[in-house]
Amino acid sequence: MRAAQDMSLERFVALAREAGASDLHLEGGMPVALRVRGELKMNGEPVPATALTELARTAIGDGWHTFVERGSFDFAKVVAQVRCRINVLRTSRGVGLAVRLLAPFHATLKRLNLHPTLRRLIEPRHGLILICGPTGSGKSTTLAALVQEINVSDSRHIVTIESPIEYVLTPRQSLIRQREVGRHTPSVAQALVDALREDPNVLMVGEMRDPETMRLTLNVAETGHLVLATMHSSSCAEALQRLVSAFPAEMQSSVCAQLAECLVGVVSQRLRFRSAIGLLVPECEILMASSAMRGVLRTGQLFKLSTVLDSGAADGSFTFQRYQEWLEVKTDWSIEAEVERVDQAELPPVPEAIFKRPGPKPPADRDGVLEIEDAEDPADILAQLDRETGNA
Repeated sequence: MRAAQDMSLERFVALAREAGASDLHLEGGMPVALRVRGELKMNGEPVPATALTELARTAIGDGWHTFVERGSFDFAKVVAQVRCRINVLRTSRGVGLAVRLLAPFHATLKRLNLHPTLRRLIEPRHGLILICGPTGSGKSTTLAALVQEINVSDSRHIVTIESPIEYVLTPRQSLIRQREVGRHTPSVAQALVDALREDPNVLMVGEMRDPETMRLTLNVAETGHLVLATMHSSSCAEALQRLVSAFPAEMQSSVCAQLAECLVGVVSQRLRFRSAIGLLVPECEILMASSAMRGVLRTGQLFKLSTVLDSGAADGSFTFQRYQEWLEVKTDWSIEAEVERVDQAELPPVPEAIFKRPGPKPPADRDGVLEIEDAEDPADILAQLDRETGNA
């Protein structure tokens, strides 16, 4: 217990913020890992595993029994004056934490250095907008920026369904209600059903992960609502193919027909560091609704979507290459896109006071193999979690 009191999540988050990191990773018996400008850097002495377990227990609070049962737990909270999205996970070494540091959200498309054509996505009063990309590509930030664009320019009722709530949005011209899965509603599916009785104009779905959520999202988009959602994919075509293939074969033609009628556009993005300006900048592939796109969807010939993208410049579509060409000539960069701009390449050292106890020697790199010396026996920590699982 003494080690847990000496360490605190606030100290680690403050360290990450000082380094300009987007993510903080804590794992028992390993040094602190920070992701700075897309690169993962390890720093300092290994974190004692038992102390980290107590730190996680304190951070989770009443949700500890849920973590013990499931082996993972997601939540968001303000730590050291920074809003964080936190995943606590059970690993082979005991307990680990993955912490995403979130910027105070006042972002717009311009402040995120996104192309102004994305503003066209939110002009319709109904339909489906998909924001796609790999983990850590800024999907949630772009999604929230689109909602913020509506909020500052139009009077609409906006309901968000998130797991967890990442950005707290302040109502301006719009009425905004944010619901967190697990706290305000039992599931995304239930929240979507509820939303049909809540008189919304705009629905934001944090992520479509299963066929039931996808089905309900499509139905809501068809019933006169503008729906914004995210998916994991590396391109616009892949996102639509994954969506359609999530349904049984006998339903896929009808899903394609639904998409042809309600799809407003798809954005696939990735983050690239531009050394000339010292910023991580989104690079996007944008598929805007057009007669050609709807024709491809109606016939189910999704393999032709790449051709639609290549020939869709007049409709506002962008391939990654065309978008990069636009970035090359862009001059009005916003430097507000990151939580904090850091010019130095080196990380500040982890203060020894964080640990307050001697740890093992730092990891040794022998013949290209990283060797970790245990601070404690992970089996003891895992056995304790197993006992708690049995008592839960």
